[in-house]
Amino acid sequence: MIQKKTPVAAGAATGTKKQETTIYGLRPVIEAIDGGVQIDKVLMQNGLSGQLAGELKGRIRDKNIPFQFVPVEKLNRMTKGNHQGVAALIAPIAYQQAIDLIPKLMDEGKVPFLLMLDHVTDVRNFGAIVRTAECAGVDAVIIPDHGSAQVNDDAVKTSSGALLRMPVCRESNLKTVLNLARQCGLQVVAATEKGATDYLDVDLAKPTLLIMGAEETGISPELLKLSDVRAKLPILGQVQSLNVSVAAAVFMYEALRQRRTK
Repeated sequence: MIQKKTPVAAGAATGTKKQETTIYGLRPVIEAIDGGVQIDKVLMQNGLSGQLAGELKGRIRDKNIPFQFVPVEKLNRMTKGNHQGVAALIAPIAYQQAIDLIPKLMDEGKVPFLLMLDHVTDVRNFGAIVRTAECAGVDAVIIPDHGSAQVNDDAVKTSSGALLRMPVCRESNLKTVLNLARQCGLQVVAATEKGATDYLDVDLAKPTLLIMGAEETGISPELLKLSDVRAKLPILGQVQSLNVSVAAAVFMYEALRQRRTK
């Protein structure tokens, strides 16, 4: 079964309406995965078992699709139909792959500016960051396929539709992306309050991948190790940190300022 909700945002190029689509039922979800449908997350009833359930779990594992076990009551609230213990939330955007996007930007003669969000889970922050990224000329936003804000109707609305225009790469291994970026000549800049370099002293006019971390935990240690520069924003007040969307905006517009003056 396929259920569509009310249109929420205009498409980027065509002016058509985007709809959040949810697919219910074991066989329909399996067929959607086999058909290459971009799935944001699969919700499965706790304790779901059987042959088809096993096939679905195998597909999810092979395709590295985010999933979550939920009480049957949650699925019952989502639909009055026979969900068979499964619902798949279809992504409102088509994800891209960094392995294709980064070399393409270089081949086009661009000076890439990419933004990586390491476990930024708040949808409002995520949407606000993407909105600013689109306004500031960021080439793409990179997120992990697990532990990131869901790219759903709320994210699209919070971004004011920027998510329908901004290339988004959802990646299973952020370390691999960082290594690829460095191989392609991009510097990796980690935004962290523990950094030794003031953000104004970083040359953001160069090909750059900027990492922003979650407010509570910051950037993962394994990603920090791969950074070329650890940059900080000056904090003069008693509060020792900024909202991640605000901090990201400062970095992105400093990069834009530098690039416009070169």
